[in-house]
Amino acid sequence: MQTMKNKSRLIPVLLSMALLVSCNDYGKILKSNDYDKKYEAAMAYYNENSYSKAIQLFENLNMHYRGKENAENIAWYYAQALMKEEDYYSAGYHFQRFTRQFPYSEHAEEAAYLSAKCKYEESSPYTLDQGTTKEAIKSLEHFAERYPHSVHVPEVNGCLDELREKLLKKEYEIAMGYYRIEAYHAAYISLQNFVNQYPEAPQREDAMFYMLKSGYEYASNSTAEKISERTEQVINDFEKFSTTYASSAYLPEAQAIYTKSRAILAGLEKTN
Repeated sequence: MQTMKNKSRLIPVLLSMALLVSCNDYGKILKSNDYDKKYEAAMAYYNENSYSKAIQLFENLNMHYRGKENAENIAWYYAQALMKEEDYYSAGYHFQRFTRQFPYSEHAEEAAYLSAKCKYEESSPYTLDQGTTKEAIKSLEHFAERYPHSVHVPEVNGCLDELREKLLKKEYEIAMGYYRIEAYHAAYISLQNFVNQYPEAPQREDAMFYMLKSGYEYASNSTAEKISERTEQVINDFEKFSTTYASSAYLPEAQAIYTKSRAILAGLEKTN
């Protein structure tokens, strides 16, 4: 029994020693000037899914093998390792660089696709700035144009749909943000732009209704010189909304806005 206990205590010690030896070996390889051995080690670490170690070795090998036989392999697996470590910014850059350095490589198309896919992975949530989303859309569209028959095109189109939906949602939230803070003129303009730019948007009915409400609030608080013109615009917006969405749940409230707008115009006519 005592022997078994001693053995159980010994196992973690042996594992720690093995790990230490492995770390020491890695350190020696990293500092070594034997680049062939370093290349073999980098590929071995990559194949063992030890990507962070492989990355350091590939970085070390890049300069030495530039223009030499293994340069393409190093560049390819270096970018792959970065992506597997979810460093999408660096991976995207190096996949793009690969396509420039090795345009006739068997991996050129795949590298172009992965460069665009890394941009997609970098895209921010719709609540944040959408600069990365716009860059991703541009990269994915460029890939689809360059490789229209690629097996990746269906997935690229799916990614594009998702990113465009994100932009659409962002634009709508910005417009509604103006409405919530009672900046009715800005809300009206933003919602009008949204309706014109995204005619198939699922939020279109909501956007048209809140455009009507924003327009009414803006018109009813206008100066005497502008109130008539702006109220007439509200009536025009109501007619478009009621024609487009004749069964809308918003229709009773929209109708009330229309009635009040008519009353404003009637009052102005009496005054004049």
